Amino acid sequence: MIILPISLTIAAGAALLNIWIAMRVGRVRGEAKVSIGDGGDERLIRRMRAHSNYVENTPFVLILLALVELSAGSSIWLWAVGALYLVARILHAIGMDGLGWARGAGITVTMLIQLGLAVAALLTVYLTPTSISSTLTDTVAVESE
Repeated sequence: MIILPISLTIAAGAALLNIWIAMRVGRVRGEAKVSIGDGGDERLIRRMRAHSNYVENTPFVLILLALVELSAGSSIWLWAVGALYLVARILHAIGMDGLGWARGAGITVTMLIQLGLAVAALLTVYLTPTSISSTLTDTVAVESE
């Protein structure tokens, strides 16, 4: 069995963060008395977009994180990248309530992490030495009685 401790830990953190962001949407829905859609409520629209943006970005980061960890092994830099991603998404969610620098920092860090993981994945594929052996085997005919 292969266990990816970094990916599993960050995925668990991402799931918990998703619940927190969804609860923030639900809280504003209750206050605005809007059960479906956004009702034109700007605060609800912002919270919904924060949640949507999270859901749009997180799968790519988790997939890349897991595949890089699987191919390159666990390392401290992957732990740092995963933790930084979660912090960036918290900043973005808070920033969508009007704290502009937090929103900007959150999305910038998110994009840099995706770019970094994508580059790491490509480097792993194309710079990892592989050996391709081409051996020919003789075919032996066996007579049957």
